[in-house]
Amino acid sequence: MWAVDILDEVLARAAADPVVRGVILTGSRARGTETARSDYDVTIAVAEQPQPWRHSTRTDALDEVVCTVEALTDTSVHWQRYFYRDAKVLLDRLNGGIAELIDRQATLSAEEAALHARTSLDAYVNQLYRCAKSRRDGFAEAALLDEAESLPWLLETVFALHGRLRPYNKYLRWELESFPLPGDWNTALMPDRVRTASLRLFPAVETLARCHGHAEVLEGWGSDIELIHAFAEAAGADRC
Repeated sequence: MWAVDILDEVLARAAADPVVRGVILTGSRARGTETARSDYDVTIAVAEQPQPWRHSTRTDALDEVVCTVEALTDTSVHWQRYFYRDAKVLLDRLNGGIAELIDRQATLSAEEAALHARTSLDAYVNQLYRCAKSRRDGFAEAALLDEAESLPWLLETVFALHGRLRPYNKYLRWELESFPLPGDWNTALMPDRVRTASLRLFPAVETLARCHGHAEVLEGWGSDIELIHAFAEAAGADRC
């Protein structure tokens, strides 16, 4: 009942305000993964306001953000785009325009995916190279930290190579269960497996990247790749 009251109140305010163009429910409540402590994440799109974004309400029950329609068209801030994954449009006064903007936020174009894959792949290789050097030189603790830092780049790379946004950690399992990746990736990236698998998965990421036309990123690292291969192979053998 509390949930209905909150959304009813938000929608009633929105309906009475001619400036409002749309109401969007995001977060765990939209995805059906909420707990008893989950609040309601609501974005209100308006025709105009002095600033593009502002927090209007932030309580234990409701986190309400107001933005302009123009701000909602801006897809340049990559990290926040997953926020709109599987969002629910509760009010759309633009005859489907709000829904289109939300879908655009949550979906990478082919060009965006390719660019992000290249950038993330390079960062992933860089961090694994640091990990491999630390292992080679006997700095075991540093190597573990280096590998841990490579994990976000692994996830960014693999999802981008599949044309998708990397989910927030909280929603990684939900994403894989709701929208499975092909082949072995769905199992490999499950949270209980991937958290210690970044180095071991390098050969599979390399193969995937080459298949998607990113060989030049890998070849740009020259013979340094061989050091990563050596420790990736050892990590795979240790698991076996």
